[in-house]
Amino acid sequence: MKPINMKQKILLLTSFLALLIGSCKEDEILPNPPVISGIEAEYTIIEGETLLLKPTVENSENAIYRWLLDGEEVGNRLEYTFLASSTGDYMVVLTVTNKGGADEKRATIKVLEKEQPPYIGALQEEYAITVGDDLLLSPEFVGSGDITVEWILNDKVVSTAKEYKFTAAEEGEYKLLLKATNKGGTTEKEVLIIVTKKGDAPVISNLKEAYTVAPGIALELQPSVASDTEVTYSWLLNSEEVATTPQYTFKASRAGSYQLLLRVINDNGTSEKKTTITVETRTQNLKTSIHTILPIEFLAFEAIPEGLNLVVTKSPSSLYRVSIGEKQKVLFIAATTGTYTLEVSIGEAVAETIEIKVGGSPKTLSPYIAKVFDYLPAPGQFVNKLPDYSKGDTHEDMVRKAGEWLIGEDAFPITLGGWGGYVIFGFDHTIVNVKGKRDFRVRGNAFGANDNQRPNAPFGGSCEPGIIMVAYDKNKNGKPDDDEWYEIKGSANFSAKDEPWYAIAKESGNDVNVYRDYEMTYYRPTTEEPETEAEPDNPEKYIIIENYIKWEDNKENSGYQFKNVYHRQSYYPGWITEDKMTFKGIRLAQNGVNEGKFYPDINASGIYYILYGYQYGYVDNKPNMDDDSAIDIDWAIDKNGHPANLPGIDFVKVYNGVSQENGWLGETSTEVERGEDLHMLGISIETLKTE
Repeated sequence: MKPINMKQKILLLTSFLALLIGSCKEDEILPNPPVISGIEAEYTIIEGETLLLKPTVENSENAIYRWLLDGEEVGNRLEYTFLASSTGDYMVVLTVTNKGGADEKRATIKVLEKEQPPYIGALQEEYAITVGDDLLLSPEFVGSGDITVEWILNDKVVSTAKEYKFTAAEEGEYKLLLKATNKGGTTEKEVLIIVTKKGDAPVISNLKEAYTVAPGIALELQPSVASDTEVTYSWLLNSEEVATTPQYTFKASRAGSYQLLLRVINDNGTSEKKTTITVETRTQNLKTSIHTILPIEFLAFEAIPEGLNLVVTKSPSSLYRVSIGEKQKVLFIAATTGTYTLEVSIGEAVAETIEIKVGGSPKTLSPYIAKVFDYLPAPGQFVNKLPDYSKGDTHEDMVRKAGEWLIGEDAFPITLGGWGGYVIFGFDHTIVNVKGKRDFRVRGNAFGANDNQRPNAPFGGSCEPGIIMVAYDKNKNGKPDDDEWYEIKGSANFSAKDEPWYAIAKESGNDVNVYRDYEMTYYRPTTEEPETEAEPDNPEKYIIIENYIKWEDNKENSGYQFKNVYHRQSYYPGWITEDKMTFKGIRLAQNGVNEGKFYPDINASGIYYILYGYQYGYVDNKPNMDDDSAIDIDWAIDKNGHPANLPGIDFVKVYNGVSQENGWLGETSTEVERGEDLHMLGISIETLKTE
């Protein structure tokens, strides 16, 4: 819904109030407003659990109940049960209303990840020793919290230590059970120990009769041998000796069946054990839907080996992505239905073939912004107007209004105010990161100047770059979490020295440094009333309050935003109750230059500000139809500056990247309009080659 319908809203509200007032008799006694108790400010529960919120409400007769979960209505009864389906922080709001008034209570619910049972590693399935020898078992335990251990032999707990020394006085087979327990549960692992008497030929264990492995994948064979005297080893592959060591690594690039024999000799005799190794290309068939990230688990191996190569050999279109992300996870996503064939190879050997059938989405998807999660502008001349603030509006109200202006195709621009102001929004699907293409665009209101008379001037006009952060929904909870954000590396996120206007800005006295650890605090103004006279058409007399909004940064700088004659409302966000606001992020080089000296006739004062455009990678920096207003998700970097290699994105955060006053134009203030999935709209824009 857009501002064009606000008049209708006001008329409906006015009519409703008139009916309400008219229906009340003069002698009607209104009840006391509701009072809510019994709801704590914060709860912490574990993923998968439920939380029953059961408040107590005084003056509840004929009351109306309304529960909101992260801004969406979820109930209208006294009680509400929250299901912790995903980790993260959730905001629950209960509003109770009667004719006498209303009360509201808020609670933050923190959902923590459910602990998993411990993992037991570095423990073989079989061991062989001789009578009287010690076998020290030192497994590795991986898991959260305190892990308790039990070693059980013949149904009796023989140790609770992390290591266990086994010995036996008699030959035979012994079954040892290891249990590891934490809050997530218990993991068990059984070990078979073969004990032989002294003077016997060697006994071989921990070598299976058959193995299956993919081409190019190494198979580590580490048998256990019991002997009371020194032994020699001989590994024979298809009757040819290939190793004389206690362990052997098998690897083959061609499919087939291989016969492997281990021969072990001591002073008392010889033992042999045969195994068959089948080398075959593994195959699997997977299904998914468009714009959905599919994690791929391989059949050929568990951990990704060195030299892994992933190639899509068959696809209905180029709108797909295969990426290796954090923790070496392989992720696939496609924007077009059809069958995709993925070939997995190690060197020249094809280890696995994966066929992925991609179907349509079960719901109708939009190429435009679908939800606004947060909106907080820094003080600025368009704040409280784009979008409109009404007295009494809360932060939630302004987030909703920002959504009314941004969601869908017919979007209107909202302001982010001064440096640091931001908006966070998302799409109803994952935008695919297509290799070699720009993937999305966030429109602003940037435009080029018509009257810049500087010779050979680079592009400029009204360019107010907003820095972009992106995220994909890793934990599938439907909202952007703090640990999911990546930075789109624009052309000057680290230095502006390669910008075509850098020398011009430096010569003009601009601060052309880039600060990646910047902080700025704005203070509520002490007055809103004009202190000086101003003339709207006079670029030298446009200020009505000189020292209006004070600011301080973490670089020992301070100053004031001024208030101009063109915008007389408060520049401080009206819904913010605190007297100061602090923002953190990257501060870009100041790009605004007064070029009036090259065109002295433009006005009496020779004042003509040009805000020069950065090369690429920002919002509200290039005209919307310019290719360089479009963004390639492959420009995303992690916190260490390394390419993020994202499969796609679900969420976008834009914040104003420049802090600068530009004469009678006022502060640099990023404006954000429509967000677009370029692939869904059929727009193909080649990417830029960047460092």
